[in-house]
Amino acid sequence: MGNETQLKKNIGFSVATTLVIGTVIGSGIFMKPGIVIASTGSSTAALWAWIIGGIITLASGLTIAEVSVKIPKTGGLYAYIEDVYGKFWGFLCGWVQTLIYGPAIMGTLGLYFGSLVAGLFGYSQHSYTIIGIITILFLGFMNLLGTQYGGLIQNISTIGKLIPIVLIAVFGIFKGDVQILNMGSGVHHSISMGAAVLATLFAYDGWMNVGFMAGEMKNPGKTLPKAIITGIAVVIAAYILVNIAMLHVLPASKIVELGPNAASTAASILFGNVGGNLITIGILVSIFGCLNGKILTFPRIPFAMAVDGFLPGSKSLSYVHPKYKTPVGATISQMAIAIIMMLVSNPDKLSDIAMFSVFIFYGLAFFAVFILRKREKEETNLYKVPLYPITPLIATLGALYIVGSTLINSPTDALLSIGITIIGIPIYLKLNSKKQQPTGQKAS
Repeated sequence: MGNETQLKKNIGFSVATTLVIGTVIGSGIFMKPGIVIASTGSSTAALWAWIIGGIITLASGLTIAEVSVKIPKTGGLYAYIEDVYGKFWGFLCGWVQTLIYGPAIMGTLGLYFGSLVAGLFGYSQHSYTIIGIITILFLGFMNLLGTQYGGLIQNISTIGKLIPIVLIAVFGIFKGDVQILNMGSGVHHSISMGAAVLATLFAYDGWMNVGFMAGEMKNPGKTLPKAIITGIAVVIAAYILVNIAMLHVLPASKIVELGPNAASTAASILFGNVGGNLITIGILVSIFGCLNGKILTFPRIPFAMAVDGFLPGSKSLSYVHPKYKTPVGATISQMAIAIIMMLVSNPDKLSDIAMFSVFIFYGLAFFAVFILRKREKEETNLYKVPLYPITPLIATLGALYIVGSTLINSPTDALLSIGITIIGIPIYLKLNSKKQQPTGQKAS
């Protein structure tokens, strides 16, 4: 497409860094500490899991930045995989993002939001699924009215997400009196650092978007790596400080017991009931904004595939509203799958399935750097990943570690994701054969 070359190069270091921070910070830092502690068995190991997840994320962001400047196409991961590995693998990547990753992330955020709302207003925990579904329907409707509404929600929520992080981190560290290190989880089951790191990667997820900014930067070769390193370093520091603060306020076993409500409980201890409720509202704003961002962006993958005629029902999925110019079919389909997932599963399981499914293709995207370096014979002035080949190797091995540990620790979830992926193969073959026919119609 030609629109990539028409982007204004007006993004400097400070704007790029805040964009990195904004795209990464969402709900995971508030929702996942209990899962991480339970998986590792102790507070010290849990903090190490957050550090390991951060290192993998930093290596991943730096690696994908080189891929993005070498393949300056719209479509993100889908475009990268298709360019390097061919249409078949590109289709499977888009298929997995359409049927598993996107809806599972949306479902996870909806259920977390519902759980916190139910806790804040004293509703029955059985109501949190209904609250989550209503929230997704509302945000979907707002985004279908036009991107200006979704953009407004995004701007307000960006401020809201930082307030509870700063307040809990600062006041928790200075006012807490609970022992932080070497505290047991209170849960007696097998230890899995892989499961813990997987949970942290849900909190760090969003870094894939950082490479999309390369075409709008004044000097991407210098600005992009600096923004990624600074932005992700800030996020890692914030996440570790929030975990230390929560462990200083609540015993590790209590954080595990409270689950998604641990952060709001810690806030109530630090600031009283009124202050705690205000922090909880800040957390809700953060999750609300994160969910809005996903509903705004995720439908673009099935929409792009449907326009190319590479999804069943492409005509409906590629439908754009004549007045608001929004992808109605793709958005409604993503919301429908997310709601089905919310009715049959829980948020922690959905987030694990989402991370496993996408990390298979993340790994392929990281390894693509080695292929692109061989393909590109001449030296260019484009951005190159620092500490090559160590950085992309860390990212690739990190992805393999996540996929392998999930296969071992949660084989049912992993096999379900693999099964859905395999179902896409005959569908691709059928749709591709139709496209080869001279009379084949293309989706409008």
